[in-house]
Amino acid sequence: MKTRPSHFTDRAGGMPLKARWKALPRRERMLAAVAASLMSAAALWWLALGPALATLRTAPAQRQALDQQMQRMRQLEAQAQAIRAAQQSLPPLGRDEAQRALEATVKQHFGEAARLSLTGEGATLTLAGVSGDALARWLAQARLEARTLPVEARLNRQGSGLWEGRLALALPPASPAR
Repeated sequence: MKTRPSHFTDRAGGMPLKARWKALPRRERMLAAVAASLMSAAALWWLALGPALATLRTAPAQRQALDQQMQRMRQLEAQAQAIRAAQQSLPPLGRDEAQRALEATVKQHFGEAARLSLTGEGATLTLAGVSGDALARWLAQARLEARTLPVEARLNRQGSGLWEGRLALALPPASPAR
């Protein structure tokens, strides 16, 4: 069995690499060292420095976008807390009163563009060609007057900008909690 030497050998000449390196003229060794340095620098740039610098360039814009999102979320949180506080300050409402109030708000805001179906635990509102503003105003009024909350929405925006679809609502319990 043949044993291999502990140092690498050149495939072409069978000479150890270290000896072959020393056998090269000084100029060729310098050119090879410069080429290896350039390749190492390029690899370092592409693998480490380039992506890091690109991240640094885009970081301010990303931070600004995230700050705007955070500000919007804080506004929505404050709005939700205000709605919750307003709703909790209202006297409890029974299911029958809530159903009557809900039917009145649907007729007032949508007319024939919506149909309300009352079920045991809640109600389903079917919309056909309703503006977003009318829907938002109705939701706010239904929340306050009928103490009803949306639990599921399947809405589609039509090409004309109007909304269609279904909205499932939760009604208050049959007897008001005291």
